[in-house]
Amino acid sequence: MPLFLSENDIRQLLTMPLALEAVEAVHRDLSLAQACDVPRQRTRLPQTTLHVLQGAVPTQDAIGYKVYTSNRSGVRFLVHLYSASSGNLRAVFEADRLGMMRTGAASGVATRWLARPDAEVAGVFGAGWQAEGHIEALAAVRPLCRVKVYARDRARLEVFCLRMSEQLGIAVVPAASPEETVRGSAIVSTVTTSATPLFDAEWLSPGTHINAAGSNSLIRRELGEDVLKRCRTIVVDSVETALREAGDLLPLLEKGRLHVRQLVELGEVITGRHGGRLAADDVTLFESQGMAIQDLGLAARLEMLARERGLGVELPYGG
Repeated sequence: MPLFLSENDIRQLLTMPLALEAVEAVHRDLSLAQACDVPRQRTRLPQTTLHVLQGAVPTQDAIGYKVYTSNRSGVRFLVHLYSASSGNLRAVFEADRLGMMRTGAASGVATRWLARPDAEVAGVFGAGWQAEGHIEALAAVRPLCRVKVYARDRARLEVFCLRMSEQLGIAVVPAASPEETVRGSAIVSTVTTSATPLFDAEWLSPGTHINAAGSNSLIRRELGEDVLKRCRTIVVDSVETALREAGDLLPLLEKGRLHVRQLVELGEVITGRHGGRLAADDVTLFESQGMAIQDLGLAARLEMLARERGLGVELPYGG
C-alpha cells in the first residue's frame, strides 16, 4: 500500500549525505538522458499561487510531481511519488523539510564540483529556513572553519548563527555588512528573496565559487551584471528551467550580454562533459532554480527507508 510520510517522519529519515547523494545522482541521470524534468508551472490568483513541478527518474522507478501553494499565510508543500514501471502510487510526502534539504543539497553538489578544494571560509546571504540546509550542505562538502552570514534582521541573525554553530560544530558568525560577507570568502551563497543585487563584484576574491539559490522568478535578482561578468563558468541545474525562471540571468540574456551557449548544466560537470572550474583563480557560479527530479530522487530513497524502519501511515488509495 502507498505510504503517507509526515514532516516528523522525514525528520527521522533525512540526512544531508542522503540528500547530496540523491541530488547528484539525478543530475547525472539527466545528463545521460536517463531522467526527464518539466519546468515549474504556476496558476496565479490574486490571493494564492499554485506551483507544480513534475518529472521522472526511471533509474529510481520514480515518476511524479511536487505541488505547493503560496499566499500571505504561508507555503504548503507535498510530493506525490509514483512507480514509473507500474503507475501505482508509492508515497505522498509532506515536503517542507524535504524541499529545504534538497535545495541545500543542490548547492552542495555544485560546490563539491566547482569550489576550490581548499575552501575554508563561506559568506552566506540569508538567515531563513532555506539558509539552514544550505550551510549544512556547504559544510558537508568542504572543510569549512568559518561561515559569515548577513541578514537584515540582526536579532534573528544572531539566533540563527548561534544555532547553526552548535549544530555544525564550526564558527557561524553574523556579518556586519554585505562587503564583510563577501571579502575573503572562498564560497559566496545567496539564499534570499531579494529583488535587487546583494553585493558588488569588486569584493569577490579570485577563485570564489558563488551559489545563487533565491532568484527563481523574474521579480527576484540577487546578482548584478558586474558579478556575472566576473564568472568564467555559469552552471545551471537545467538550461530549460533557467531560461524560464532565472531572474539573475534573464535580463542579460534579453540584452544579448549573455548567451544560452554559455550556460552549462550541472549534470554535464558531474559526468565530465564540461570541466567546470577551469583554473584556480576562476570565479564560478551555480544558478539554482529547483527541479522536480531532485525531489523525486530523494523521495524514492526516503520511501524505501521508511518501509525498512516501519515509518509512515498506509493510504487507502492509489495502490
